[in-house]
Amino acid sequence: MIARLSLAPLPVEGGFYRRTWLSADLRPDGRSTGSQIWYLMTPEAFSALHRLDAPERWEFQAGDPIEHVQLDPRDGTVRVQMLGHSTRRSLVVPAGSWQGARLAACPHPSGWALLGCGMSPAWDEKGFELGRRDDLLGVFPTAARLISALTR
Repeated sequence: MIARLSLAPLPVEGGFYRRTWLSADLRPDGRSTGSQIWYLMTPEAFSALHRLDAPERWEFQAGDPIEHVQLDPRDGTVRVQMLGHSTRRSLVVPAGSWQGARLAACPHPSGWALLGCGMSPAWDEKGFELGRRDDLLGVFPTAARLISALTR
């Protein structure tokens, strides 16, 4: 699937991706108004905990179900949601929330999950922050197992 979709490794966060759309419309600050990528995970290539400066929409496309984790720094909420064929198909992560994802257990695994991820305004490297395990454990101690699994 990686070769078929011409995906490349996604630096820092993990997984594989290819940008499929970048709006030609620009905001006054020069940032594009929207972007979309294909995003693929494998057991080894998960989405490490990170946060973005804009909302992000995840939409399950194919493969194994995933476990998506959100850690809300505003109120300490820990949310785990499943995306897949027989569960929820999409979700939106608010700007500023920590998020990460990995393949979920399933009876007949294919070893990958393909998702579409979109942002408005568009993804910008300056708006990406990788989560540090020790810092996140200090803020979300009840999520220690998830944080350990989704940080490198």
